[in-house]
Amino acid sequence: MAIIHRTTMEPTKLELLAGWLPAQPWYDGTGEEPRLDRIGGWRLDDPEGAVGIEFMVVGDTSGDAPRSYHVPLTYRGAPLAGAEAALVGTTEHGVLGTRWVYDGAHDPVLLAQVRAFLRGDAAPQAQSESDTPDPTVTARLAEGADPDAAALVVVRVPGQEVAAGALGEVTAPWSRADGESSRAPYFVLRDPSGTA
Repeated sequence: MAIIHRTTMEPTKLELLAGWLPAQPWYDGTGEEPRLDRIGGWRLDDPEGAVGIEFMVVGDTSGDAPRSYHVPLTYRGAPLAGAEAALVGTTEHGVLGTRWVYDGAHDPVLLAQVRAFLRGDAAPQAQSESDTPDPTVTARLAEGADPDAAALVVVRVPGQEVAAGALGEVTAPWSRADGESSRAPYFVLRDPSGTA
């Protein structure tokens, strides 16, 4: 079980993301510095207890219309070998010390736990509370589908049209710019052959 510490992070998660997001190909920015707020998210536990796993939705109000992004993040006590391109940055955690923060779409621990959740072998947790299940996060797996063999796709923009034919999906709530809550896929499973 991951323990959520009530402490400081320097820089904060949102400060790290403000510097990292504009360089991502799926970021729909306006050239201004992002103005970010956390508007949704949840967690999964690493069975080994070594890697923090978070699925954060941030809202960016820097442009003419608000935009939202799903950023899966992992927090590690040491660099992840071979993942330099996925490094969001480092931060000083008030309890745990230096943490290496990665785009979780490229972290094998996060990806394995999403697949475990789709199989029913992991339970989603509240974003900001220790040992608190989050029943609003759901997984759907088509009958006979194998989440370990299928392609796992991160949905970077919540509410973005997701093509039909997915073998499964992980869905969770997030808050739209108008303050209303909405549900959207965070991950979808695809046939690796590209036929679905």
